Amino acid sequence: MGYQSVTLDETIHIDAIYTIHYFEYMNTFAFTGERHDFWEFCYADKGEVGITVENNYTVIKKGDIVFHEPNEFHNVTATGASAPNLVVISFRCNSPAMDFFRKKFLHIDEIERTLLANIIVEARNCFESRLDDPYQTVMKKCSSPLLGSEQLIRIYLEQFLLHISRRYLSGPVTSSKVPKTTKSRSDNEIFNHVVDYLEKHLDAHVTIEQICRDTLIGRSQLQKIFKERSGLGIIEYFSNMKVDAAKEMIRMNHLNFTQISEKLGYTSIHYFSRQFKKITGMTPSEYASSIKALSNGSFET
Repeated sequence: MGYQSVTLDETIHIDAIYTIHYFEYMNTFAFTGERHDFWEFCYADKGEVGITVENNYTVIKKGDIVFHEPNEFHNVTATGASAPNLVVISFRCNSPAMDFFRKKFLHIDEIERTLLANIIVEARNCFESRLDDPYQTVMKKCSSPLLGSEQLIRIYLEQFLLHISRRYLSGPVTSSKVPKTTKSRSDNEIFNHVVDYLEKHLDAHVTIEQICRDTLIGRSQLQKIFKERSGLGIIEYFSNMKVDAAKEMIRMNHLNFTQISEKLGYTSIHYFSRQFKKITGMTPSEYASSIKALSNGSFET
């Protein structure tokens, strides 16, 4: 049989990565601004941040993303209303399809957020450099990166950009993901429902029994769903949520550690410190010092 190969066209091709960052900013952080000859985007994962593009200022909030085209001046300033978490990725891409992203302020969906999370995971698999240093300009590769991590970064980033383009230019995207079964949709709804419940009880000590009783979900089903969705047991997931909330409070700089411990329902400041270090690898005071050093530009690798 006379087979003929088909060359697949590329709508968007990433030529190179410059930086991949996940920032946890103080509520007073301000970056003076820059312009460079490659693309960059800034996504608000938590909180809000002020963005200046040339002479125009706007505030982006959780779920929003702004794209900076090559040679466009931009800066980032915390509004003071929150201690924001941001994803900032810069890259070189000369594909004509990138014209869509010029001057764009958009909102991303769940699929796109997952793709961003995948990029961050793979960046940690192949770069030695810290992802939270805003003054870093060179990403140093690991001596033994995880197999395929660099290629996956490019694939995920291209898919991320294509998915956004399709969604805004062609309406809802249905062909880029496998249709979910009724069970998987139900599990996702349960997961989101329980996460909402946990967010409302960050100031309390809750048990699995209490969560099951209040959400009307069986213990084994609950544990299975959280293990599949997050890789963590539900109590471990809740502990991580508490520490994330504590980190944001520390960056807001309004409460001391004892007050934060009490506000999040810890039985003592000592237990809070142990849990914080167990999850982050730093004590609350070490984390505060690290964040302040990053904000002041005095962090050293």
